[in-house]
Amino acid sequence: MKRRHFIQSVMAAAATTLVRPREARATTRKLDRFGLELYSIRGAMRADPERTLAAVRAMGYSDVELLWSFKNFGRTPQQTRAILDKEGLRAPSCHMEPSTILTDWDRSLDTAKLLGQDYLIVPDLGEEENKSLDVWKLWADRFNTAGAAARKAGLWLAFHNEPNHMKPIGGVVPYDLFLERTDPSLVRQQLDVGNMLMGGGDPMTYLERYKDRYWSFHLKDVVADRSSDTELGKGTFDFRRFFAAVPSLASKPVYVEQEGPKDEMASAKMNADYLKALEF
Repeated sequence: MKRRHFIQSVMAAAATTLVRPREARATTRKLDRFGLELYSIRGAMRADPERTLAAVRAMGYSDVELLWSFKNFGRTPQQTRAILDKEGLRAPSCHMEPSTILTDWDRSLDTAKLLGQDYLIVPDLGEEENKSLDVWKLWADRFNTAGAAARKAGLWLAFHNEPNHMKPIGGVVPYDLFLERTDPSLVRQQLDVGNMLMGGGDPMTYLERYKDRYWSFHLKDVVADRSSDTELGKGTFDFRRFFAAVPSLASKPVYVEQEGPKDEMASAKMNADYLKALEF
């Protein structure tokens, strides 16, 4: 081998050795921030919202998702905003009753702005959703109309999936119909990975299929037989693979939601500790 070629080979090998560790470090990420859906700690919130939110912040949560159906646990929107500001918490979104988009919607949009929210999310359609596909079509049209008003106000209307949304009606999965009928420029989606699994669906498949539709996520692990949720990392879902597949993850609110913990606050802390340590 000629001297020039030998030197070039040595330099190339050295460069590769230097670059690889940097590349490996660059591919390792952690969540910049994560939140807690307050339904997960509804008992504690009913008992003492102020002390509970302070404890949530101390656990490491930066965000919370409010529950308008619980009237912010007995506090006015102004009081709720003051508590959040005091604790250094952000509330990018809320869950609300479907009827909210049909009654005094403009007032709800104003309330969302007061609370510093970007998303108003409907988690289900109530008892109507199991009746027929026509009900789903009707609600999809209603969402498009309400979503247009939300966009004019600088906000987003979104929908959240429940397990029964995957149960076919007349051979059609109603959740699929709803996604197809709602306008992506007016209505966004919140993917609950645990609910998807418990309903028999695959969150990774839906994320790939509707990658541009999902702008918020519920983090919920499930036991092996998919009968119930559990603490993050104790179930079957691969959160590392999931987070790595979400585009622009840092700009999309993510919330822990464990609906049936034995000890609400203990489980909330375990879930926060899991996410703080998780690398993907």
